[in-house]
Amino acid sequence: MRALADSAQAPFSLPDEVLQALRRRFGARCSTALAQRELHGRDESPFDVAPPDAVVFAESNEEVAFVLQLAQQHRVPVIPYGTGTSLEGHLLAVQGGISLDLSRMKSILQLHSEDLTVTVQAGVTRQQLNQEIRHSGLFFPIDPGADASLGGMAATRASGTNAVRYGTMRENVLGLTVLTASGEQIRTGSRARKSSAGYDLTRLFVGSEGTLGVITELTLRLYPLPEAVSAAICFFPSIDAAVQTTIAIIQMGIPIARCELLDAHAVRAVNAHDHLGLRESPMLLMEFHGSAASVAEQAQSVQALAAEQGGEAFEWASTPEARTRLWTARHHAYLSALQTRPGCRCVTTDTCVPISRLAESINESVREVEATDLPYFIVGHVGDGNFHMGYLIDPQQPAERELAERLSAQMVARALRLGGTCTGEHGIGLHKQGFLLDEAGPGAVALMRSIKAALDPAQIMNPGKIFAS
Repeated sequence: MRALADSAQAPFSLPDEVLQALRRRFGARCSTALAQRELHGRDESPFDVAPPDAVVFAESNEEVAFVLQLAQQHRVPVIPYGTGTSLEGHLLAVQGGISLDLSRMKSILQLHSEDLTVTVQAGVTRQQLNQEIRHSGLFFPIDPGADASLGGMAATRASGTNAVRYGTMRENVLGLTVLTASGEQIRTGSRARKSSAGYDLTRLFVGSEGTLGVITELTLRLYPLPEAVSAAICFFPSIDAAVQTTIAIIQMGIPIARCELLDAHAVRAVNAHDHLGLRESPMLLMEFHGSAASVAEQAQSVQALAAEQGGEAFEWASTPEARTRLWTARHHAYLSALQTRPGCRCVTTDTCVPISRLAESINESVREVEATDLPYFIVGHVGDGNFHMGYLIDPQQPAERELAERLSAQMVARALRLGGTCTGEHGIGLHKQGFLLDEAGPGAVALMRSIKAALDPAQIMNPGKIFAS
C-alpha cells in the first residue's frame, strides 16, 4: 500500500505569451507576486510544493472559459482554488501553472424558497449562504467545519457534522454549471428533486477534485430551520464507551442531527484554545433538531443510552450562544491541536466504516498510536462511521513523518478490511492515491483514468491529483 504520490515540483515556467494574455484580460487580477503565489500554493496538508506560476482571480463564467481555453492551447495546468482549506493537497501546483481563484464569484443567483432550492456561484461560502437566506426560514446544513466555498465543497464531496441527518454534498447538489477543460460551459441536473435523464453528470463532477472541469455555479437543496434545536455534551470513561453509545443511537433510529466525538487529547486542546473548562475525557457533542417535544424525546433516549455505557455529566446547551460556543470549539479542534505542539505539522487521516465496525476501527487505531510516543488527537463525525486521526509531527524529524504515514496506512488498511473507505470526506488529492488503488482496484481506477482522458485530453485540469503516476 502506498500513501503518497511523488509531489516533487516538475520544472515549469509560464510561457510569456500566456502571461501577457492573462495580464491584458485581467490586469491586476493576474498576479505573479511571490506572496500571492505562496498563499495559493499551500493548504492544510503537510506537503511542501513550489507555488503556482500565476494566480488569476476570475469573476465570471466567461473569464473562467478564457483561462481554460488559453491554458488548453498552451497545455498549461489549471488548479481551481476556493478558500484553501483542503487537507490532502488538492490545490497544490505540483506541475506549476495557473491557480484559478473563484473566491470573487460569490453571488446568490436564485433563491426558490417555495421549492427549497438555491443557485449560487462557486465562491459563496457556507456561512455566507446561510446568513443571506436566513430571512427565508431555510438553511443549508452541510458543515465541514471550515468556512469553505461551496464550489470547493462540491469538488471534494464534503460532508461534516450534520451528515448523519442531512447527508453529504452528494445528496444535496441538484445541478451544476461546469466549465470543461476546453472552456465549454455545460449544465448538469436541474432544480427537480429527481431525474432519470441520461448519465448522472452532476455526481460525476461532485467529488472530482477539479480534475475534470471547473464548477462555477451550484443548485443546492435547502431545509427548513428546525423549530427547536438543542445541543448536549456527555463524557465517557473511554473512547469505546462513547463509540458504543453512538452505535446504539444510530441502530435505534434516533434521528440525531449531529454526533461528534472528541478524545481526551482533543478536549484538552480546545480547553486551552477556547477556555471552556470541559472535563478532559472522551466526549460526545450532540445536537437535536425538530419540534420541542421531539427534541426532548430524542435527548431523553440518548441520555439513557449514554448512561448504560457510563456516560456522565450530560449537559445541555439550549441557547444559541451556548451552542455556538460549543460548536466553534469543535470546529477549532484541528487548529487547537496544532497549538499544543508549536511548530508542528499535522498528518491527518479520515476513514469511514460501517457503523457496526466503528468501535473496532477506532480502538485498534488508538492501540497502535499509543504504542508509540507520537502525539495525536481524534475527532469524528461518528454518527455516520467517519473519524479523523491527526498525528502531530515535527517537520524537522523525518522519522516522525515516516511513523505517521505508517500508522495512517495501517488505519486505512483496517478500514478497507472492515468494509469501509480510505476517505469519508477529505478526498484523495495527493495523499491517498495509493489507497484509492487498494480500495477500488486496478480496473475501476483504469476506468476513472479513461473518464479523465476523455474530458481532459490535454491533462491540464489539476494534474497530479487522484491518480498516482
